[in-house]
Amino acid sequence: MLFLVGAMHGAVDFRQSEFSAAADGLPSGWKVWSPRPEAAPRTYLDSVHSLGEPGALAISGDSNAGVCGGWERLIEGVEPGKWYRLTAHYRAEGITEAHRQIIARLEWRSAAGKRAGQPEYAYRAERQGEWTRLTLEAAAPAAANAVTVQLHLWHAPAATLWWDAIALESIPTPAPRAVTIASIHYRPSKTGSAAANVEKFAEVIERVAPEKTDLILLPEGITVVGTGLNYLKVAEPVPGPTTVRLGETARRKNAYIVAGIYEREGSAVYNTAILLDRSGRLAGKYRKVYLPREETEGGLTPGSDYPVYTTDFGKIGMMICWDVQYADPARALAMRGAEIVLMPIWGGNETLGLARAIENHVFLVSSGYNYPTRIVDPLGEVLATTIENGTAAIATVDLNRRYADNWLGHMRGRFHRELRLDVPVAPPDWPR
Repeated sequence: MLFLVGAMHGAVDFRQSEFSAAADGLPSGWKVWSPRPEAAPRTYLDSVHSLGEPGALAISGDSNAGVCGGWERLIEGVEPGKWYRLTAHYRAEGITEAHRQIIARLEWRSAAGKRAGQPEYAYRAERQGEWTRLTLEAAAPAAANAVTVQLHLWHAPAATLWWDAIALESIPTPAPRAVTIASIHYRPSKTGSAAANVEKFAEVIERVAPEKTDLILLPEGITVVGTGLNYLKVAEPVPGPTTVRLGETARRKNAYIVAGIYEREGSAVYNTAILLDRSGRLAGKYRKVYLPREETEGGLTPGSDYPVYTTDFGKIGMMICWDVQYADPARALAMRGAEIVLMPIWGGNETLGLARAIENHVFLVSSGYNYPTRIVDPLGEVLATTIENGTAAIATVDLNRRYADNWLGHMRGRFHRELRLDVPVAPPDWPR
């Protein structure tokens, strides 16, 4: 058993990994909640499925179509402006959409017992064998002096859910996680070759990207624009000549570089964004999923995945041009943890670019030809922009800054927990 509560001057330290029934049949300090009696799940203590110490908080959907609710515990002594970390472990059976059916969150309370600020959802998940660890780090809002830890099952009638190893602890205020980004706006002309293009882009990077830049973005199709050639003639393997040349620049600038090129693998040719790390090595790539008809007619093959890569400053994902027309590329990257989405683009709908940043609560960085080269924050505010050839949009962003709305709360966490992916969207004539 590990059970400790401290609540002096915001120094909360609550941990519990053993659960046994008190006189009322519930674990001491815990209660059961549901928005209405007929939606209440079946809650009980389980001594079979537990993580370490005996006992776990169990919830069954009990074949109830309206099921919504679970376990709660009030913890007093929080202090406005102080930071806290919630950790909760779960295992589940019969879940169809964990992100919206398994809910661990903090509901802040004032001295009068009313809600203070907006609830905060734990959305960072890490699988640990049969259990999953959920975490959340958040600052207590103004007027909060207590918080309710909520461990719920929502809208999952066929599910059984177990909660264990619960903790709420005070943590230091996170230091800024600053990332300096330089997005390049450059369009070469009449170069005649992919290699000449890449050389010119490398020269522009050297000239306009400041020292201590962390991340540099180049546009879509840097090996074809202005050459007079087509996709197939400039296609190359990855790694290949362009990764080698831009790798030299990445190493010299000590920066990550993302650039759009055309990749050949066997008989397939892809519109690809490459990621080079600070040492110049290939760290990842993304093959454009949404191809406009012009690219299909030009011989390109669509990709089939939305990879996210971990850098030394955070997680990034890539999408390319026509991807911005559709909601799912940016959404998939955000769901997989991307904090910055890099978008090499030829031209496209600027409003949709802003929308992708807002709806997914990510930084969206674009580098284009007929599209503004810009850096957009999670609220859709343009931090830096340029349309002048041979220049860069430059901004330093803080990945630890929390963008919250007074009425809606912290939308990154809320987005992860409310997104519906289960409702069919296919036209009626499509097979299901």
